[in-house]
Amino acid sequence: MCQARAWAKLGPEGREGLIRQTAYFRAQRRGFAPGSELEDWLAAEKEVDGAASVRH
Repeated sequence: MCQARAWAKLGPEGREGLIRQTAYFRAQRRGFAPGSELEDWLAAEKEVDGAASVRH
C-alpha cells in the first residue's frame, strides 16, 4: 500500500492520536514543566501535518 493511502486510512482519530503522542514526547523532552502545553500541541500538529504533506 502506498504511503498516501496508508495516511488517508489513518483518519481524524488517528491524526489526533499522533498529535497527542508527539505533544507528549515534546513535553517529556522539556521535563513536563507546566505552561507550554499549547505550544507543544501546536508544534506537534504542525509536525504531524507536515509529515502528512510529505507523504502525499
